[in-house]
Amino acid sequence: MGKRVADRERIFRWFLGPAQRGDPYAQFNLALLYKNGQGVDPDQRQAFSWMRMAALQGLAFAQNQLGAMYYRGDGTGGNDAEAAYWFRRAARQGDPAAQQNMGQLYRRGRGVPVDEETAARWFSRAAEQGVSSAQALLGEAYLNGRGVAANCELAQAWLRKAAVRGEIHAQCLLGSMYAHGTGVVRDTAQALMWYSLAAEGGSAQAQFSVGVLYSIGDGVQRDLVRAVRWYRSAAEKGDAAAQNNLGVLYATGQGVQQDDNEALRWYRRAAAQGHALARHNLAGLRDGAAEVALPDEQFHGSIDFDETVRPYFRVPDARHSPR
Repeated sequence: MGKRVADRERIFRWFLGPAQRGDPYAQFNLALLYKNGQGVDPDQRQAFSWMRMAALQGLAFAQNQLGAMYYRGDGTGGNDAEAAYWFRRAARQGDPAAQQNMGQLYRRGRGVPVDEETAARWFSRAAEQGVSSAQALLGEAYLNGRGVAANCELAQAWLRKAAVRGEIHAQCLLGSMYAHGTGVVRDTAQALMWYSLAAEGGSAQAQFSVGVLYSIGDGVQRDLVRAVRWYRSAAEKGDAAAQNNLGVLYATGQGVQQDDNEALRWYRRAAAQGHALARHNLAGLRDGAAEVALPDEQFHGSIDFDETVRPYFRVPDARHSPR
C-alpha cells in the first residue's frame, strides 16, 4: 500500500513541474489527478483551474472535460451556457464524446434551445465515430422520429451496432422492437435474448420485461420462479410495474409462498408511484379478492434517454509525457 501511495505521489510531482511551465497535456493530467484524488487530496477547484488552462490551449478532450465540469458544477458554479461553449469547441475538433454531449444539450435545452434535429445531427457524428451510447441515441431517434424521419430499419441497424458492444439501453430497445413487432417480425425469442442481456446489465426495464416473458411463457417455457427473480430485481430498483406483478405473485402464491403481507408491501410501493393496476389490486386485497389480482403484462416499449443516459465524458490516458 505504501509503495502504491508513493508511486501516485511521484506521478503527481512528475506532472506538476511541466504543468506549471505551461504544458497543456501535463495540465490536463494534473487536473485529473486533483479530480480523482490520485497522489494528492481531491480538490475540484484545482482540477477545474488546471483543466481550464489545458482547454484554453486547444486540447479537445480537455475542453470536453471542462464542459462536463460546468455542466455538473464540479469545481465551479454550474453554467449550461459555458458547458455548451466548451462542448462545442471540442465537438468541432471532432471529439466524439463532446459531439454526443452537444446532442444531449440540444435534446434537453440546456445552454442552447431545444432542437431535436440538431441533437440528432450531433448524435450521428459521434455514432459514426463508434461511440456506442451515441449509436443507441441515434437508433432511438430513428425509432421514435426524434429530429429525423422515423425509420425502423435504420433504428434497428444503429441499435444493433450499440447492442453488440454491450450498450444496455440499445439492448432494451431492440428487445422492445422484437416484443412488439415494431418494424420487425415479432419474435419473442429474439426479444428475450436482447432483454436478457440488458437485464443482466442491470436495466430494471429489461428485468421487468424478462419477468413478463417467463411469467406468461411467451418465447420461453413458463417459469414462475424465474419470473419472481426478475420481477424482484426490477422492483427493488423502483420499477412500479414489477412491484405490482411481484405483489400479484405473492397474493396468488405463484412462484412463491402465498403471503398477503408481502403482496401488500409491493402493491403499496407501486401504488405510491401512481400505478393504476397496483391501486386496483391493493383495493382487491383489502376486500378479500386477491385471486382476481391483475398483472401488468405490457413490455416496456420506450426508454427515456434523458433520464437513463448521462452525458458521455471521455477520459483519455495521458497523451504526452511531460517535458
